[in-house]
Amino acid sequence: MSSERVHRTSHSVEVDAPAGVVYGLLSDAVQWPLFFPPNVHVERLEFDGTRERLRMWATANGEVRSWTSERVQDSAARTITFRQSHPMAPLETMNGTWVVEERPGGTTALTLLHDFTVGGDRAEDVAWVERATDTNSTAELANLKRLAERWTRLDELVLVFEDAVRVNGPAELVYDFLYRVGDWPELLPHVSRMELTEDTPGVQVMAMDTVTADGSSHTTESVRVCFPHAGRIVYKQTTTPALMEAHTGEWSVLPDETGVTVVSQHSVVLREEAVEKVLGPGTDLAGARRYVREALGRNSTATLRLAKRHAESAVTVL
Repeated sequence: MSSERVHRTSHSVEVDAPAGVVYGLLSDAVQWPLFFPPNVHVERLEFDGTRERLRMWATANGEVRSWTSERVQDSAARTITFRQSHPMAPLETMNGTWVVEERPGGTTALTLLHDFTVGGDRAEDVAWVERATDTNSTAELANLKRLAERWTRLDELVLVFEDAVRVNGPAELVYDFLYRVGDWPELLPHVSRMELTEDTPGVQVMAMDTVTADGSSHTTESVRVCFPHAGRIVYKQTTTPALMEAHTGEWSVLPDETGVTVVSQHSVVLREEAVEKVLGPGTDLAGARRYVREALGRNSTATLRLAKRHAESAVTVL
């Protein structure tokens, strides 16, 4: 047990949605990167229906941080307690509880509690953690409120799809092409600019200009987490095009006995109020879904095909 002083924070929000809906959004932590702005990626390592262990990546004060959390879900009480088992410095401990309370009229009071200690209890470190906790908690609660209050239309607002290409070449070369995102402006016609930093191996922070079908360009910013031994690269767009509230995805390289299947998966939350502004008066959510599916699929398929060419050309040369 840490001997440092325990600091406590509390954040809350009123949600015009049933408590069961709010709790359901909280309980599925794997979906948090799509639903919560600070979260980049969540890997569920263990889960028995009540207790779970999660590896999490998120932004904090502009930095990408990673830790392992243990959570206990109590669906009857509608609480979720958590403890970071391996917190990053300056934290020594970080614990908390989500509390979902049903209110009269079918509304919900949602509270997020944190308690933490900091090594040496230095004022500047405590202030850093408090600022990150306040910024992230405020963003998480606001976005969860926004999603929960549209829960009857979430199926229309959330779009999940994938594209795949078969490759007759080594999985390592396919992964190498997808990993070397800094080279994409020279390799991909739809990428006109790329800024890339990788201060932590396997964690890439990037800003990219993409050329659209009509010749215009938009800028996105993303965080990518790379798993070379598993042949996976997951990402979260931290700055999205106007039509999307959130966009996460994954590149998967899947070898078998006869070759490789490379898959691009996308998950999107549409920004409903931007649909007519971007696509024109009278465009509905169904039209926006078709547009996003076509635009993202076109670019990801182009990338997959060039990865295929890269791997198969190397085999031909050899």
